[in-house]
Amino acid sequence: MASRGYFFVLLHAFVFATLATSAFSQLSTKYYDYTCPNALSTIKSVVEAAVQKERRMGASLLRLHFHDCFVNGCDGSILLDSTSSIDSEKNAFANNMSARGFEVVDEIKQAVDEACGKPVVSCADILAVAARDSVVALGGATWDVRLGRRDSTTASRDAANANIPAPSFNLPELISNFKNHGLDEKDLVVLSGAHTIGYARCVSFKDHIYNDSNINPYFAQNLKYICPRNGGDFNLSPLDPTPARFDVAYFSDLVQKNGLLHSDQELFSGGSTDAMVKQYSYDTVAFYKDFANSMIKMGNIQPLTGNQGEIRVNCRRVN
Repeated sequence: MASRGYFFVLLHAFVFATLATSAFSQLSTKYYDYTCPNALSTIKSVVEAAVQKERRMGASLLRLHFHDCFVNGCDGSILLDSTSSIDSEKNAFANNMSARGFEVVDEIKQAVDEACGKPVVSCADILAVAARDSVVALGGATWDVRLGRRDSTTASRDAANANIPAPSFNLPELISNFKNHGLDEKDLVVLSGAHTIGYARCVSFKDHIYNDSNINPYFAQNLKYICPRNGGDFNLSPLDPTPARFDVAYFSDLVQKNGLLHSDQELFSGGSTDAMVKQYSYDTVAFYKDFANSMIKMGNIQPLTGNQGEIRVNCRRVN
């Protein structure tokens, strides 16, 4: 009987350890409540100041979180600079000369480490919180960010080139890309709505305005002044008419065939996502609610937790 009792004690311990490991491996909205209760308010204050200084920064910080999560999960890998052993994702096609906001992330990291008294908050979590705070600062939805991500010790430019959706993608390619990240068609439409803020470079919409038929000709003609057929690749155009306000104008534009990027307009081109685009074009409440849910879902793509990865002292380099 004694041996049987001992067996049950061992079984109970194993089950508890398994459950504990499972619990601790999940992200939590309360992750820093005890280790650094001022973490979130500190991040918020730096983001608000940065966005107040330059409204475009909100879109840039949101984009960093997207481009981080779509490459081997939300692990802060996009922040790593090149070294002899790291081929930085900053040099990938989607990020080179366009990803920005790294200095603001450095500022947040310094401020939050001072508030915590030591490096407690990961760079990956900073990106997730800064994305939410950027949306809120520009008048958009809010959500409770789940936290507890740890930082990767590697990066991959090749993975970034392969996994970040390109502005030239058609609808099947977009659906497939998002599906590979555990995101469905609704997530695709909702998260593309992030293009309600910010700007795009001429090089990313040139083919669309000169070669596509699924575009309002007057809209295309006006863009040609900003984006000539030859040159002007770095000239900027707003992604929708209100690039510093998080609203539903992006979807209204798509219905009018005024999508700036080919990939944007593909969401309203006679395909399976048309109905959702049309709904969001007039239903702000539904868009905000669904955007919040999809951001939480995206933020949970393959996070490093527990003993995986590290908490970087400097977001730009491995400890």
